[in-house]
Amino acid sequence: MATAPERLLLRLEWKVVRRLDGRLQGMHRTAHRGSGIDFNGLRAYGDGDDARHIDWNVTARLDEPHLRVFTEDRELTVWLVLDRSASMLAGRPGRGKHDVLAELALVLARLFGRGGNRVGALLFDTGMLRVVPPGTSRRHALRIGAELERTAGAHGGATTDLAEMLDAAGRLARRRALIVVLSDFIGEGDWERSLQRLARRHEVVALRIVDTADDVLPEAGLIVVEDAETGEQLVVDSADPLLRVRFREAVDARDARLTAGMRRAGVPVHRIDTDRDLAEALVEVVARTKDRSP
Repeated sequence: MATAPERLLLRLEWKVVRRLDGRLQGMHRTAHRGSGIDFNGLRAYGDGDDARHIDWNVTARLDEPHLRVFTEDRELTVWLVLDRSASMLAGRPGRGKHDVLAELALVLARLFGRGGNRVGALLFDTGMLRVVPPGTSRRHALRIGAELERTAGAHGGATTDLAEMLDAAGRLARRRALIVVLSDFIGEGDWERSLQRLARRHEVVALRIVDTADDVLPEAGLIVVEDAETGEQLVVDSADPLLRVRFREAVDARDARLTAGMRRAGVPVHRIDTDRDLAEALVEVVARTKDRSP
């Protein structure tokens, strides 16, 4: 019998992957900002060689000029940073933020893997939950799906430290890579500085998953409002005009801080609403990324 990740991936392959296949390469400009090269070893210097590649330490030790030899690396390594915190549970059953995150993760792993690129995943709550090392196959995409299912209930009681999540991604991605952060970006920590450090070494794309519950206070009289990250509850009058104005101002201020921080880090942030068609949303992400390309 097929597992839940297998059933989900099969559905996504028919509904989303086939529509997007071949388009996703436009999602990144280049993870290497130039030629991708890996150090491959040393050899003796010969006539016509580029003297800029001489390894002077080895040359002095052997008393003979030696070159550092590089090979071009055309494969892209992609890291999916997956926010598994409690705030990602918001949304209607079957189409909450955590459901959309799981669909995005499977689609991205499958599409990038089909192109021969290696895809890894970091699952993060109030700390590192799971790490799936980079791989390429369909089975590998299913492994990421299985880890998402396994960590579905592993939510801590503290607010997510976004800075630590980004720093954890930086520690994992030792070589230049494309890092796709899938999160609602509800949390704390000096995440902007961490994002800037990450973006200096890697190509970073942020997919911000948003549900109506994040932005809209229902006008339903007395309601219990719960902090999804900490579980703290508060009874409020949702019909109070002043409360509704303050709520709207807080949402706008949060969005403005996020947009400004992403802009300063040079990281494109794309809003993925839970009620959007996933394929259409990703096509829009690719189109907007291409528009930013020089």
